[in-house]
Amino acid sequence: MARNEQRLSQLVSTFGPGAMIDLPTRSVVVGGLERWDMSGDSFSTINEPRLSFRLEQLLRSQDRLPEGVHLTLRTPPKVVEGVRGTSSGVDAPVFPRWFVCDVADELGGEGGKASRRRQLVKWGDLDPKGRRRFHFDDGRKSEVSPIRFVCACDDGHLDDIDWRYVVHGVTSCAEPMWMEERGTSADPSDTNIVCGCGRRLSLKDLFLPGRLGKCKGERPWLQDRDPAGCEKSLKLLTRTATNTYFPQVYTVISLPSEVDELSRLVGEVAGEMADVASVEDVALAKRFNAKIKATLGAYDDQDIFDRLIALKENAQVDLGKPPQHAEFAVFASGRPQIGHNRPDAKLYAETLAPDRWRAGVTDIDLSPILNLVAVHRLREVSCLYGFTRFEAAPTSSEGDFEDIQLAVRGAPISQGADWLPAIEQFGEGLFIHFDPARIAAWLASAAVGGREAKLLAGHAHWQKRFATSPPNYPGTPYILLHSLSHALMSEIALDCGYPASSLKERIYALPSRRTAGAYDGCGILIYTATPGAQGTLGGLVAAAPRFPALLKSALERLSICSNDPVCADHEPDNRSGDRATHGAACHSCLLISETSCERRNQYLDRSLLVRTMADDGAELFPN
Repeated sequence: MARNEQRLSQLVSTFGPGAMIDLPTRSVVVGGLERWDMSGDSFSTINEPRLSFRLEQLLRSQDRLPEGVHLTLRTPPKVVEGVRGTSSGVDAPVFPRWFVCDVADELGGEGGKASRRRQLVKWGDLDPKGRRRFHFDDGRKSEVSPIRFVCACDDGHLDDIDWRYVVHGVTSCAEPMWMEERGTSADPSDTNIVCGCGRRLSLKDLFLPGRLGKCKGERPWLQDRDPAGCEKSLKLLTRTATNTYFPQVYTVISLPSEVDELSRLVGEVAGEMADVASVEDVALAKRFNAKIKATLGAYDDQDIFDRLIALKENAQVDLGKPPQHAEFAVFASGRPQIGHNRPDAKLYAETLAPDRWRAGVTDIDLSPILNLVAVHRLREVSCLYGFTRFEAAPTSSEGDFEDIQLAVRGAPISQGADWLPAIEQFGEGLFIHFDPARIAAWLASAAVGGREAKLLAGHAHWQKRFATSPPNYPGTPYILLHSLSHALMSEIALDCGYPASSLKERIYALPSRRTAGAYDGCGILIYTATPGAQGTLGGLVAAAPRFPALLKSALERLSICSNDPVCADHEPDNRSGDRATHGAACHSCLLISETSCERRNQYLDRSLLVRTMADDGAELFPN
């Protein structure tokens, strides 16, 4: 049987603990951290103190991490062949445990729709040899497929649908059951669950509130029930739908530190020394850990311990701040050289001199932009700490954790592990630093105020979907920068050769802590990152001298959309769903791959950038 593998990055995003995966013969749910084989050399420890401390703060607030326990970040287990040919990996229990036979009995149709019936069977009813077939009483055999429908609650609990209960209620019945389908559509009204006793249930009835009963707190990825219990109503969930799993991933860009050689070496192995609490522990670590001995063997134990404490204290200084504040301060510092130009550096960037990218530019207004920073090397660390179902938990405009009400609804990925799965990726990027005074002047104009009122009305309409603690409005400057970021990513992809889906963004629209309505920092980081020490090939940095031409071309594309005038006339204040967060934006102009967008394609409006057919007059860049 072929090995079932996932990329390491998928295990901290799309297919983390609690996610369902289709395999050739069954469906499985990725097991919790206790079910990951972390033995031997199957994993590496990642050192990113800012990220570790911020996650400790969050998990303690949710009673998921005891006081005094410190988190470490580890990569998911890599495939390591064992002595007998077995390999390490992640245990994934079979889920759901209900299957549908592939052999169908054709029935007479009604209203011109052909009808067919397939038997429902459980995992324990299958042939024990491989669990791939079901044997009928008449000797026939049939391949089986996992049933498409399961149930879940808003707290992330997941369970098989109790088909006998939903069909019979409290009445006991042991007759076989079938899934009966009419026609070729996926309309729930054309699908029935039929019992041999004559009872039947239309699938559309399962969408009725409370029809599936109360949640029992089942957590198949942890192989237990939530000890806190659960009284919420179960909801129907299609196993392969996109709303079955929304990972909660916290991402930071590593920052440089001006330190001596010993501090740098201690930083490289700090992840291996997370439990070191004394000078004596340093000696033991050097004695029993070959990597620490090779790196720090020539240095005094007391000096090593002092550097380790200083490293942890420096990380705690920024504990109360969202990570984007520290990142913006570094990128917008204006220093000609940011970080160190060496292969093992976590960050190296150059603030480009104006004559390298502004010289001779007269056909586009660059006054809103203060500086352009070419980021030659950066390290991105992403860590999975939970997940939600049915709806994703939106983050704040400052890139911090999601709203408290939504965070509480996030489901845990372990029963109490003192580590979290993380990956580090290396790459390059461009940082565009905007003049906050210029943004403030634009924001104060009457035309922008009128457009902002419509965006606020749309946001208020969208907030009604949340029972309590709805997400805050990210701010009109955020929507401006976010829209420009999408336009630039699409244009840069055409110019530098990277696929558009490989580009990512971080939007810095940082509200002032002193003056209400003002913004202390405005910037955009467009970057690409891949696993491995080599990072990427320099295409983004090479595009920096051509930035004015790229900006002009991107803005020209936004002036006319192929969906105009429908797109340009879109008003967010009278829409439903996520469209209520948009102004003039659609898949033909501003929407991009959701893996590239930090907001899942919400809060976009090209009317804030250029003049469109609607002619609101709110654009930052006049045509």
